[in-house]
Amino acid sequence: MSAHARNVVLVHGGFVDGSGWQGVHDALTRDGYHVSIVQNPTLSLEGDVAATRMVLDAQDGPAVLVGHSYGGAVISEAGGHPKVAALVYIAAFAPDKGESVSTLIADPPPGAPVPPILPPRDGFLFLDREKFADSFAADVPAELAAFMADSQVPWGVDALDGAVSEPAWRVRPSWYLVSTDDRMIPPPAQRAMSERAGSTVVEVPGSHSVYVARPDAVADLIKQAAQGR
Repeated sequence: MSAHARNVVLVHGGFVDGSGWQGVHDALTRDGYHVSIVQNPTLSLEGDVAATRMVLDAQDGPAVLVGHSYGGAVISEAGGHPKVAALVYIAAFAPDKGESVSTLIADPPPGAPVPPILPPRDGFLFLDREKFADSFAADVPAELAAFMADSQVPWGVDALDGAVSEPAWRVRPSWYLVSTDDRMIPPPAQRAMSERAGSTVVEVPGSHSVYVARPDAVADLIKQAAQGR
């Protein structure tokens, strides 16, 4: 394979775990990429960055670091790792220095859908399971969306409040997939963050779970990043 980087590290976001990357994993491994999936504890940004760096340390060469949703904050902080050749944001937050997910969602655009996040419970957040499919996974098969709602991973408030120190997108090339039907991170916010980061952008019709519903489109963008295109 003549790719610039043959290793890919996938970082999931809040409320879910790494198993949602299976379709992307399968699409990439079929083309000869070595794919690793970080299982973030999602308790704190610091802890998730440490988990990501541990996986990066184990790579045998340059890697493309990919983040979905809150995973974008993780890769923005962890992406300065010497083995990271490129960053890929999938409907993700791309915080600047001093920003966190909390600050980025503090002032939503007028008329934007409001994610059905329940009040914190013992320092953790969940989505209303009755509204999960509509807000998070509208284009995912109903049975799978229901399973995702029932298997939510508690998302620590501390993780949302974790501020990025030196955003890796300032020193690494980046690619960004805007999910145009996203009801968790408004598409205008995605476009603004990707423009600020100077990312190469593609737009794909899809929900916040575009990585589950459209794995081939996501894998295609990751391959572009791996090949430096």
